[in-house]
Amino acid sequence: MSYSLQDKVVLITGAAGGIGAATARQLYAKGASLVLTDITQASVDQLAREFDPARVLALALDVTDGAATKAVVSQTVAKFGRLDIAFANAGIAWRGTPGTIMSCDEAEFEHIINVDLFGVWRTIRAALPEIVRNDGQILVTSSIYAFLNGVANAPYAASKAAIEMITRALQVELGATKASASVVYPGWTATALAKIAFGGNDLATQMNEAILPAFLRRQISPEQMASAIIKGIEARRPRIIAPGRWVPISLARGVFSAVTDWTLPRHSHFQSLLQQLEAQQPGNTPK
Repeated sequence: MSYSLQDKVVLITGAAGGIGAATARQLYAKGASLVLTDITQASVDQLAREFDPARVLALALDVTDGAATKAVVSQTVAKFGRLDIAFANAGIAWRGTPGTIMSCDEAEFEHIINVDLFGVWRTIRAALPEIVRNDGQILVTSSIYAFLNGVANAPYAASKAAIEMITRALQVELGATKASASVVYPGWTATALAKIAFGGNDLATQMNEAILPAFLRRQISPEQMASAIIKGIEARRPRIIAPGRWVPISLARGVFSAVTDWTLPRHSHFQSLLQQLEAQQPGNTPK
């Protein structure tokens, strides 16, 4: 059966970002009311101005704050009387130069995991009672990094793999209810988060080009990703992967992972770029 979005109430974390904002617009066009959250009030206020005030609630939210996340759910129910879909979409990566496990800033590494893993956990936990009560849906933005080697992007990749597993476990745990959970796997999407691998950092861009064929490096727009998400919600798909070229790799991830994990340590050009990347970290000197 198709799940209608008409009159549904949807909470989106990371709503001001590329995928979040594009999905919000398409949800609104389908008749949904929106709870838009992001780290600053100004960012969600700007997006909220595109919509009828009666159908939108804009709130600043730091997903590392569990109490604040629960308060947003309470405010949602107070305004709209219900919550049908929670889209745990907030995520961050390196602020500047990508770091290796040895060379990165420890505090930044832990902050990325706090946002990308525990922020998602807090969102799920806060929203779940309402989602179950309304036979609704949990959506979690994972990534193709759930099945790619996370070299030079370990905290992001580790978080995306972890939240994939949390959501898969949740899918089974919701089996006796009419609620559902879905994992969203964006491929390379033209957002600020992905820019670092597409010209934002020369070495990261070269590393990307060294290990991925051109057809896998082609970016899609946030609007294309949002369209895939909408279709996935309407069909209650447990996995939403876009673009579709990543589907075979996801299905064959065991073989793909074994091959890449063997190849990359022996890839001389990639290893040279990786050493240069390490040397860019504060406190390091070229080797």
